Amino acid sequence: MTLSAVLIANRGEIAARIARTARDLGIRSIAVYSEPDTGALHTQIADEAYLLPGKTSAETYMNIPALIEIAHRAGADCLHPGYGFLSENADFARTVEQAGLTWIGPSPEAIELLGDKLSARALAVEVDAPLAPGTGEPLSTWEEARDFADKHGMPIAIKAAFGGGGRGLKVVFDEADIEEGFASAGREAKEAFGRGECYVEKFLTHPRHVEAQVLADAHGNVAVLGTRDCSTQRRFQKLIEEAPAPFLTDEQRSAIEEGAREIIRKANYQSAGTVEYIVSEDGTVSFLEVNTRVQVEHPITEAVTGVDIIAEQFRIADGLPLSFVDSNGNGGNGIDPSISGHAFEFRINAEDVTNGFAPSPGTVTRFDVPTGPGVRIDTGVRTGGQIPPYYDSLMGKLVVWGPDRDTALARAKQALSEFVIEGVRTVLPFHRDMVDAPEITGESLDVYTDWVDHNYSPSQKHNGVDIEHIYDERRDVVVEIDGRLHTIGFPVAMLGGGAATAPAETAGPASDEAGAVTSKYEATIVEWLVADGDVVSKGDAIATVEAMKMESQIKAPRDGQISLAAQQGERVKANATIATIS
Repeated sequence: MTLSAVLIANRGEIAARIARTARDLGIRSIAVYSEPDTGALHTQIADEAYLLPGKTSAETYMNIPALIEIAHRAGADCLHPGYGFLSENADFARTVEQAGLTWIGPSPEAIELLGDKLSARALAVEVDAPLAPGTGEPLSTWEEARDFADKHGMPIAIKAAFGGGGRGLKVVFDEADIEEGFASAGREAKEAFGRGECYVEKFLTHPRHVEAQVLADAHGNVAVLGTRDCSTQRRFQKLIEEAPAPFLTDEQRSAIEEGAREIIRKANYQSAGTVEYIVSEDGTVSFLEVNTRVQVEHPITEAVTGVDIIAEQFRIADGLPLSFVDSNGNGGNGIDPSISGHAFEFRINAEDVTNGFAPSPGTVTRFDVPTGPGVRIDTGVRTGGQIPPYYDSLMGKLVVWGPDRDTALARAKQALSEFVIEGVRTVLPFHRDMVDAPEITGESLDVYTDWVDHNYSPSQKHNGVDIEHIYDERRDVVVEIDGRLHTIGFPVAMLGGGAATAPAETAGPASDEAGAVTSKYEATIVEWLVADGDVVSKGDAIATVEAMKMESQIKAPRDGQISLAAQQGERVKANATIATIS
C-alpha cells in the first residue's frame, strides 16, 4: 500500500475505528478535535491530534479550509471522512483531491449522482428498481408538498435531498402539519449537511428498513456483502440493526442485493456504499436511497463476513482490488463473501428513554463494558469523558455475533445486562426492553421504522426497578446465604455513598414555583411557537429547540400568560430561564 498518513476528518467512535484500522495497515493516523473534544478518546488512539478552534460543527469538523490546512501541516497524503459531517459532500471530496490528497471514498461525481436523492431515484428507475411515488426535483415551497399530498394522499415523507441518516426527514400524517414539517426538515438538513433542499415521497406505512452493503473497486469488482435490517428506529434514527436481514423471501433478498449491485455498477461507484430499501407490510420492495459513505452499522456486516470494510476502503482508494477477490474475479456475484452466523448492533446514545429520547449531554462518570464470546465494543468515550451538546448523541456501539439469530439475541441480552454507564442517561434501558420484546424475538420481525415512535413506552418495571429510578446510580452487593451467593442492587444513597445520581439533563418541560421555563440542556432556540404575552395551557408546545443535531419541543409546564426571555436563534445554557409563565 502506498498510502502512508491519513487525516481523519471526524470525531467519536468512527474516528477511533478508522485510526485502529490505519494502524493495522501501517498508516499513520492524524486526528482532529474541537475545543469540547479536547482529550477525547479518538485523539488518544490516533498517532497525532490537532485542534480545530471552536465548538460547533460548522466551526470545526465541517471547516474545510482548516481541515485541509491541518492535513498539509501534518503531512497527510489521504483523508477519511467517516460518516456524517462532510462525508457525503462532493465539493469537499473535490477540494481534498485538488489539495493533492487521496479521498478515501467514492469520486465526487459518484457522490453527486447518488448523494442527490433525486438523481439516485432516476438511476434506480433506469435499472428497474421499484420506487414509491415521489417528486422529481427539490421543492421550493411547502405548498408544493401539499399539492403532492393532494394527488397521492397522506402520509408523506419530506426528505433532505443531500444527506441521510434520518437528518432532515419528517413524516407528516396530517395535511395541517405540512408547512411546519417542510420548514423543520429544511432546517435540520441545513444544520447537518449544509444544504436545505428537500423533496417529497409517498410514505408507505409500517415499512421495514432493509439495506445492502456494497464494495466496489477500480478493477470492475462489485461485491454485495449481504443485507442488514435497520427497522428499529426512533424519529428515523436507527437504534438496533441486524445482519443478515431476517425473514425475507429468496425473491426479496435477490431483488435487494442485485438491485444494489446494478445501481452501484451503473454509477461507476468505487468504495464502500449502502443501498437502502423499504419493505412494506405487503412485501413490496421499494428503493429508498444510496449512502455514499461507510455506515454506522458496518460492524455487523464485518461480523458475519469477516471483511474489514474500512480496510477495504483504504485498498480501493489506493487502486488495489478487493482483498477477498482472487485473480479470477470477474465482478459478478460469485465474488460475494459468504455469510456466517448472525449479528446485532445496539447504538449507545446519550438520550433519556423516559423523556422521549431527549438528548443527555454531560460527563460520563462510569463506563463499564461487557465481555464474552462474540462481543465487540466500538466507542468514542470512556469513564470521565464528555458528551458535548454540539454533536449527535452516539457514544458507541455494542456489536454481538452468534452462530444463529437466537444465540446472538441471547448473547446480546447478557451483554446489555453487563453494560453500565453513569453520569448521563443512555438508551440502554430501551435496548434491554427490546431484546425481550416479542416484536424482536418472535417468528417474524414485527418492528417497522416508526414502531418505536408510536408503540414504545418504557416498562413500568425494569429489572425490578421502578421506571423513575432506572437512571439512579446503583451498586451491587454480593451476599452469601446458606452457602449460595446472591447479588442485590441498591441505590448508592442507601449504601451511604451520598445522593443517587442526579437526573441527567432532559428535554422535558421544567419550571420552578415562579413559573420559569427552562431548556434542560444547552440548546439553540430554533423557533418560538408562541408570542410574548400569549396565554398558554399546560402541555402546549411553546418552542422548538435544537441540540445534538436533533430538534425537539419544549412544552408549557403550567397554564398562564407567557413572557419570553430569550431570542429566536439564541443558544441558551442548561437550566437557563428562557420564559416565565404567570
